[in-house]
Amino acid sequence: MKISVIDKQGAGIALQFAKAIGATISGRFIYIPESKGSGYITGFSWGNDMSVMIRNYHLKEDILIERTNEFGEGQENVIFLLSGVFPSLIQSDKQLSTEQANILICRQGVAAVMTMPSNTLFGSVTIRVSRQYLNQLFEQLDHPVVASVLEAKDNFVYETSLSSQIIHTTSDMLHQSVPEALESRYYKLKCEELLCYIFAILMQREAVSTSVMHIEDIKAIYAVKAHLRSHLNEPPHIATLAREAGMSQPKLRKLFKQTFGKGVFDYYQSVRMQEAARLLREKRLSVSEVGYLLGFTNLSHFSRVFEEYIGIKPKRYSSEQ
Repeated sequence: MKISVIDKQGAGIALQFAKAIGATISGRFIYIPESKGSGYITGFSWGNDMSVMIRNYHLKEDILIERTNEFGEGQENVIFLLSGVFPSLIQSDKQLSTEQANILICRQGVAAVMTMPSNTLFGSVTIRVSRQYLNQLFEQLDHPVVASVLEAKDNFVYETSLSSQIIHTTSDMLHQSVPEALESRYYKLKCEELLCYIFAILMQREAVSTSVMHIEDIKAIYAVKAHLRSHLNEPPHIATLAREAGMSQPKLRKLFKQTFGKGVFDYYQSVRMQEAARLLREKRLSVSEVGYLLGFTNLSHFSRVFEEYIGIKPKRYSSEQ
């Protein structure tokens, strides 16, 4: 199903999405119709300064949203998309996939196309903040990456992992118990708390100047990311990746690390070990089965790499699960 929407003045697209799929609107909640899936969307808006949207649903069919942005003169918003931040409350008789857990930071309007695969659990928090309000909150921070978010006039994208503090805070947002009259204030404070944790993560990155990224650069870097995640049993070959991305090897290395905070091989190994942990935990495979499945021929090497990234040896991790 394809849906075309227009985001006017950064107000978001939730209501247009709801109308297109025939969702029921009750107060601040948008309920997904049973014919389309299950779950809900909710949120708050604080004028031009900030808004938040919480998604907790799944869909029975693929949905593609084509988005056109119509912003006012001088209006600049930054988007913080926190995906996979809480367990789904949805009950389904089907085997549902989960979205990748991460934080995506970009200028509003970078993504003109949104894909929502069927039978996927969406559990996310999206915070839209005006550049002006963001500066009021964080202009005192002295770090190049933070400065690029607060000041950049060109497109940028940063992606990072979730922290335990972020998981805890988003859980609070789902299970809050304040009176209705205090909800708006409560959620605004929680959004600002999440922003503090996100900037704390960004400040852990190497303090180097950032390069301008054009839309085609962003697409190319994310194509490299997709390749790495779909070939976890094959070590990355930088020359081949750079050629397919249409950029030099130094540019690929710089933009990839700028976007994800890790070099290509470090990112590959990190994702590889996360998948190894998942296979041990959820699929109950043996250590040797996981190691060979992910391309290791030496299980001692696999054990060392796993411990480096996960913190304990795979055999102990498996037994503790």
